[in-house]
Amino acid sequence: MAAVTTERQQTVRAQAKFVRSSARKARLVTDLIRGRSVPEARTILAFSDRAISRDIERILRSAVANAESRPDLLWNGDDLLVATAYADEGPTIKRHRARARGRVGRIMKRTCHITVELVQSPAALAAREAAEASQPRRRARKTTATEEPETIVVETTEVTATDEIVETEETTAEETES
Repeated sequence: MAAVTTERQQTVRAQAKFVRSSARKARLVTDLIRGRSVPEARTILAFSDRAISRDIERILRSAVANAESRPDLLWNGDDLLVATAYADEGPTIKRHRARARGRVGRIMKRTCHITVELVQSPAALAAREAAEASQPRRRARKTTATEEPETIVVETTEVTATDEIVETEETTAEETES
């Protein structure tokens, strides 16, 4: 049986919980930015008439800041793609309003959880790999005759029945390399 190996791409995400909008309204905007580059997604959100687009833009800015500030990634915000953007339903706050003839009208105040995940674009990924391949690997620095070698003290001890230190050796850095 052949094992399938899949290479997992690193993602960075940001999430806002309990956003005061229905998930249905948020999904209309998240569908517009999914699969787009970050600058393009920002433009779409800036010109969107929907009120939820401001909240989604805040989440997108947070995801970009997360990608740029992680020391193991150090991604550029303009080279990122919106891999996934979705809105899940949150808890519904239930309120009541008095209606005619002693009845009650129910008011449902819906919330949602919005998540945006970013990945590095294939073009930026290829450029980064090419830059890493073109850089020569660093070699260990050799000491020259004008430099004085470091002195490293190595203690070797043998413990006898009377617990006495038997021998102490002193070596230099040149002797330990060979």
